Amino acid sequence: MTRKIWVFDTTLRDGEQVPGAKLNLYEKLEVAQQLKKLQVDIIETGFPSSSAGDFNAVKEIAAKVGNTDETIITALARAVKADIDAVYNSVKYAEKPLIHIVLGTSDIHVEKKFGKSKNQILDIGVDAVKYAKTFLPDVQYSTEDASRADFEYLWATIEAVVKAGATIINVPDTVGYAEPEEFGELIFKLNDRLKNLNDKVLLSVHCHNDLGMATANTLAAIKNGADKVECTINGIGERAGNTALEEVVMAINTRLSVYNACTNINTKEIMNTSRLVSSLMGLDVQVNKAITGDNAFAHSSGIHQDGLLKSRDAYEIISPIEVGLDDMDLVLTARSGRHAVKSALEKLGFNQLTDTQFEGIFEDFLKLADVKKEVYNHDLYVIVENYYAKNDNHNHDMTHYSDNFYELMDLQVISNTNFPSASVKIKKGDQILKNSAVGSGPVDALYSAITKISDLDIKLIEYTISSISRGKEALGKVKIQVEYRGEKYVAKATDTDIMKASAFAYISAVNSIVVDTLLPVE
Repeated sequence: MTRKIWVFDTTLRDGEQVPGAKLNLYEKLEVAQQLKKLQVDIIETGFPSSSAGDFNAVKEIAAKVGNTDETIITALARAVKADIDAVYNSVKYAEKPLIHIVLGTSDIHVEKKFGKSKNQILDIGVDAVKYAKTFLPDVQYSTEDASRADFEYLWATIEAVVKAGATIINVPDTVGYAEPEEFGELIFKLNDRLKNLNDKVLLSVHCHNDLGMATANTLAAIKNGADKVECTINGIGERAGNTALEEVVMAINTRLSVYNACTNINTKEIMNTSRLVSSLMGLDVQVNKAITGDNAFAHSSGIHQDGLLKSRDAYEIISPIEVGLDDMDLVLTARSGRHAVKSALEKLGFNQLTDTQFEGIFEDFLKLADVKKEVYNHDLYVIVENYYAKNDNHNHDMTHYSDNFYELMDLQVISNTNFPSASVKIKKGDQILKNSAVGSGPVDALYSAITKISDLDIKLIEYTISSISRGKEALGKVKIQVEYRGEKYVAKATDTDIMKASAFAYISAVNSIVVDTLLPVE
């Protein structure tokens, strides 16, 4: 029988402590609603005693997101009455509220941070739990810096606060100091004693990633009896971040026989949640990050692509559909092999090519791939058209696919406070199209001008900029996500001119939409 692992998400508290990641009330509500869709068990919504704004945000989330018994709503308090009052008065509007108290247990925290004796700190923790229990039945107690604490003192603290009424004991690796074997052993010993003391109390862990072992430590804790894990979306958080929720959940799902556990998480909402958090907080997800990185399900190696096309499990242990993606992404580059290119052509309807025709098209593909970092579907249409124009013009009923695609010729963007505007010149087949627009900002004006030319009802969902090199000629990378008739399209582009990169990315998305509207070749 598999055990249920409780998932506690602290994106809105620990995750928001990342410099520059502060969210306003409406953004916090949006993230909290998405976390509810993700079906996390507990949402930690903030630190209400820190500011009036945080208090109000926690209160709003409790009332509007915690209005059913599906999700527990909590917030953080230090072991002082004023903090506990602030948490209670903000989370009490939820159907299932929880008070979360934190207090240090390591010698470093007790002696250097607080300047008190161990007995004094223990008594403060017990009094805090007793006070919180006068408000709510459910109280979580976090033994801060537990991985560096003296074990017997740590246990004495846990024993005392459980007897005082704590219903969840959280064991944090606050500075990412632990390693999986020793952390697993710590949790095993604590779990053994805790279950003998009170088997209804949940044992939880909260791991930081300073040495890159947060996920590994969390999984080791699960194997050794932890009932609950504290995580953030995309692994964001203080310093090097926290345990990534998506990594733990998918590890449990994928290696069920190892962990013998399950969660309530709706994994198909993982990518939606990741993108929302990344967009609102302005924190890019590294491209090779497990599960939610852009390249997590992208394959460009010809050997890998060939293996995947023959059998998905050759190089794929998780289906991208499980985490909310449409499918794996076979990226066509100069490293792609014949099998991948042929498969891509067949999906576009070119499924009756002779060997001679395909070899000619593949040769042209390689020439373009050597120039471009990535070859897109609309590029394939043009490659095929050009091949027939050169080699088979008299015998093939040609469709001029290139007439449907857009190419940037020139642009001018004016950025000012009052009237940001943009003018673009775009080639479509033999036509040269021009348009201008004003917008709320230079990018909005640029995209409005391109949208007018394309005459497509496109909605921009996400726009992010990042630098991928340094110096005067630094390359800027633009990534966008747009929606057209319910379908979402992602496009990327790089250039030393960020406005050009923005235009290239948007036109690439437009061309992807055009590809989907073209009829397959007979």
